[in-house]
Amino acid sequence: MSAFVDSLVGAWGSWGPSMTPDAQRVAFLSDRGGSPEVWVQDVPAPGAVELPEARRVSFCDDPVISVSWSADSAWLACAVATDGGVRSQVWVVRPDGTDARRISGDPAVHAELGPWTRSGHRVVVSIPASEPGEPTRAYLADPVTGSLELLAVGSLIHVLDVSAGERMLVMRDGQRGHEFCVVVDLASDEDHPVMPHPARGATEVAFIRPSPPGESAPAVVYAATEVGLPRRQLIAYPVDPADWSRPTVVLAERADAELEALDADDAGRLLLLVWNVAGRSELELYDTHSGHFEPVPGLPGAVATNPVLSRDGSSVLLSVEGPQRPRELWRLDTAGFAWTRVTAVPELPPERLVVPTFERFTSFDGLEITGWLYRAADEAANDALAGPGAAMLHLHGGPESQERPTFSAQHQAAAAAGITVFAPNVRGSSGFGREFGHADDVRGRQGAFDDVTASARFLVEIGVADPNRIAVTGRSYGGYLTLAALAFTPGVFAAGVDICGMSHLLHFYEETEPWIAAAAVTKYGHPVDDEAFLRSISPLEEAARIAVPLLVVHGELDTNVPIGEAHRIVAALQELGRPVSYLELAGEGHEYRRAASRVLLIDTLVDFLTASLTPTKNKEILATLRPS
Repeated sequence: MSAFVDSLVGAWGSWGPSMTPDAQRVAFLSDRGGSPEVWVQDVPAPGAVELPEARRVSFCDDPVISVSWSADSAWLACAVATDGGVRSQVWVVRPDGTDARRISGDPAVHAELGPWTRSGHRVVVSIPASEPGEPTRAYLADPVTGSLELLAVGSLIHVLDVSAGERMLVMRDGQRGHEFCVVVDLASDEDHPVMPHPARGATEVAFIRPSPPGESAPAVVYAATEVGLPRRQLIAYPVDPADWSRPTVVLAERADAELEALDADDAGRLLLLVWNVAGRSELELYDTHSGHFEPVPGLPGAVATNPVLSRDGSSVLLSVEGPQRPRELWRLDTAGFAWTRVTAVPELPPERLVVPTFERFTSFDGLEITGWLYRAADEAANDALAGPGAAMLHLHGGPESQERPTFSAQHQAAAAAGITVFAPNVRGSSGFGREFGHADDVRGRQGAFDDVTASARFLVEIGVADPNRIAVTGRSYGGYLTLAALAFTPGVFAAGVDICGMSHLLHFYEETEPWIAAAAVTKYGHPVDDEAFLRSISPLEEAARIAVPLLVVHGELDTNVPIGEAHRIVAALQELGRPVSYLELAGEGHEYRRAASRVLLIDTLVDFLTASLTPTKNKEILATLRPS
């Protein structure tokens, strides 16, 4: 691997900020040391050029998933990946690194970190089912004593916020894509739906804040939801114990975008909205008193995530990234819209990084599919390669995830090696409306298979790919689609890379975490009621049809898509004498959080594809291909 590619895969970032109530200090995650850890630093003043010194908060050896600051600034709560795997623990630690203790979770029990209470210093911790049929239990945890007070019980609940007086909860429940959101009145032990249910859709975020002047209700739930709506929008639900029948109101909607994130100041006057416009981010401020919306100009990157609005509404911290820069933190002054960098990232030569183009095409049934195209560069000429050549499809996970113009060391490394990358958002992806997100549910899976084939055809039609030199790659659900493409449409792809994908959906249900299995039936199908169907769309059943080189990659500790999914497909192909390679990443779960693992993965992937995608005679397969 060249020094340039080595610098790509070693580039670190910073993300997941949480501010103190006075907005003077920030805690965040960074993998600058090789693995995600907690860092703390001062927040620079608007316009500051010199970055404050950041200090690492070390309290355990495992990767940290998230961090949040308590209302009294005395504690940090952290979610930690147990041994680097899927199950997580909740720790608390003082900002100076002292008094660290685990308050929930262990290697056998998964614990999820929820929000802090808005006053005091208790934090929500949830324990999902460890056995099929068990409920999820949510607790209020005291970081000083470690005591857990039972807060709520439900099948797949997530506590999204606790009201300032701790009388009300706003919670999400339900299976994937069929979620509902309720306000729980702890005083009366009653729950009230924020949106009508049962209904298809998802609620990404919701919280409780004071109501605008003139309203009789003491508080309002603000939520980003698509339940009953064509796209994810901003809604407001009055929280009035005297009259729970007051209607939910849509406050902000866009036909061209989905609301993916929001936050509010303590007074409930100012809301920060982050819109997803075909993958790029746009920011907006909303004054709940006047009803005025104000677009935020000058976002210093293509994609913004993890927005945090200060309690007084004067500033915002968020993660920003783009194809040419990894994730870094920026501050926004809401009064003057001044942007100030909070953290830095390693400098990479922008002229050597590919800026992807947003592409549109139609699948076999006429549905519009989009994706991001990274054209392979001629390193000597520093220009896009002319004519068809080697290419790879990359299929994201989820399938509810979305391919966006973020920093991807993998895509950049492949392009630098002369391989054009196309990352489509096949049906089932988020960001394109509720119906598109549900278009692949259960019996609609064939549509997603066809989108993969149509993506390959698109690359041939626009002249960037030799039809005999296209690989299909993907991770998680994208790894499953990779195996499905090779097994169900042989002859289309010259090679494949399956990263932590499912090879047999029935085995997946048997071996995955109980809470993951319980949530997945609305997306994939029921392991008993739909057994024959799930068997028919499991690539392992048709392993004999996979004849091209395949690289299988899996994390040693993956219990989301258990490692048996990799072992079985590799064993089947080895028994058939097919060209299959296997890379197991030690100490990794479903996400590969250690820099050394990512370097090994990308190095292996690029070498494998370079060797597999050698020029051969053009067979013109894709030009006449039709769906099965």
